[in-house]
Parts: sequence; C-alpha cells; structure tokens
Amino acid sequence: MKKQLYIFLGMGLLSVSLVSCNSNDGRADGYGNFEATEITVSAENTGKLIQFNVNEGNRIQKGVFVGYIDTIPLSLKREQLLVSKEVISSKSKGVLSEIEVLKAKLETANINKIRTKNLIRDNAGTQKQLDDITGEMNVINQQIRSVEIQNAPVVNELKSIDVQLKQIDDQIEKSKIINPINGTVLVKYAEIDEITNFGKPLYKIADLSTMQLRTYIGEPQLASIKIGQEVTVKIDDGDTMKSYKGKISWIASEAEFTPKIIQTKEERVALVYSVKIDVKNDGSLKIGMPAEMWVSQ
Repeated sequence: MKKQLYIFLGMGLLSVSLVSCNSNDGRADGYGNFEATEITVSAENTGKLIQFNVNEGNRIQKGVFVGYIDTIPLSLKREQLLVSKEVISSKSKGVLSEIEVLKAKLETANINKIRTKNLIRDNAGTQKQLDDITGEMNVINQQIRSVEIQNAPVVNELKSIDVQLKQIDDQIEKSKIINPINGTVLVKYAEIDEITNFGKPLYKIADLSTMQLRTYIGEPQLASIKIGQEVTVKIDDGDTMKSYKGKISWIASEAEFTPKIIQTKEERVALVYSVKIDVKNDGSLKIGMPAEMWVSQ
C-alpha cells in the first residue's frame, strides 16, 4: 500500500514539474488592458442640431451622413451677398463698356499709325501726321488707365464678395455631419434640437474590429519579441482562459517606469517597455478589459 502511495505521489510531482516548465512557472509574459483608437466627432459650425441619426452602440460606415446643423441663416446671408454682387456688377458693366470703346479707338489709331508709316516710307506722308497719331494713342492709353483705376475698387469689392460666398459655401458644407471612420459609437453627447457650438463634441466612435492590447515587458524579455511576431493573448472566460491570436504591432523605443496598474513593490520600481498587440475582435473584447500575453504557447 505504501509503495503504491509513493508511486502516485512521485507521478504527481513529475506532472507538476512538467507543467511548471512548459508554462514558465504559470506566469504570462505580459499583462495589460485592451485599447482602441477613439475619435471624438465635434461640430464644425454653430446652430441648432436639426438631424442627428446617432445612437450608442450603432455601427456606422465611413463617409455616412448622420445629421446636419441648421443652415437657414447661412443660406439667407448667401442670398444677400448674391444681390449685392449683382448691384455692383451692374455698375461695373458701364465702366467696362467704356473701356471697350476706348480700346476700339486705340485699335483704329494703331491701324492709322501703320498706314502713316507706310506712306512716309513711300514719301507720301509726313512726320507730323505720324506724331499726331502717336499722341492720340498716348491719350487713349491714359484714358484707359484712368478708367481702370476708377474701376479697381469695384473689382476688389466683387472679389471680396466671391471670397465671402466661398466661405459661406464651406460653412454650409461643414454643417453636414459626416462619419469619419468605420466604427461603433461609444458615447453620444448631443441630441436633436440642441444648440451646438463650433468644436462641441457630438459623439465618440472607435473601430472595435481590431483591438490593441497594451502590455509591458522587462528588458530581459525584449530580445525574445519583435514587430510582426505572433503571440497568444488570453482573457478570463469564467473559470478558464479564452485564447486569441495576436500580432505585435509596436514596441516602445524607450523604457519607462512600470505603470500604476502593476501593484507589487518589486515591479513598480522596474523599467519596462510598452508593447502593442493587434487582436481581431470576435465581439467579446472590450476597451479596458485586462488580458495576458504569452510569447510561447
């Protein structure tokens, strides 16, 4: 009976020893929490929120129209600018027509100048005739410049109105709320009919299809990992652990002091390196959820 008991105890100790060797004393290579890149979508205009099709938990595709801010005041201002532009343009048309008349006279004088030069070459014209035509052309050029100077403020005013119209068109476009990424709405900050201001948060969204486990490793472990390496990530699943495949996407280039989530005195004073691991989410992974990294499994 004693001999059988010794054999049983011996086999038990050997089994424990093998498990200990294969699991690195039962301790993971790294511990951390899941993260996701969160984006806060804010209002790009000021006004009443007329439409807002966003609810927490919704999955929204990139580029989808989810709402808009009231654009009636902007549209009215745009109409007012268009009327002002039409009035100023009508004034400018008279000036421009005068310039066209002067340019036509200048063209006629230039033809006469060429004709007179030919006559002088054939000894059929005089230098005085050529001088008179040249003087007439100088006067016309001065008249054109004078009219253009008078018209310059009108032209500048028209350019200013065009710039204001472009600004209003840009504001009207920014009154549309377009979702920036594929993701899940985490938090909703605003409701329909609320008055929102430029820069006010409307909702927070994150792509949860792939989560990032941020963990920390000591310097001795650094040589055993590299970017692109596949590792095993485990989370609590009742009384057992659920495993996922992960890939190391980033390793810090500088060491830092162990974060506060590590509570033991020995680990708090150590220098560690931050590591990010991409893990495909099957719906079970949540932001802030604790997990373990195992390099060899």
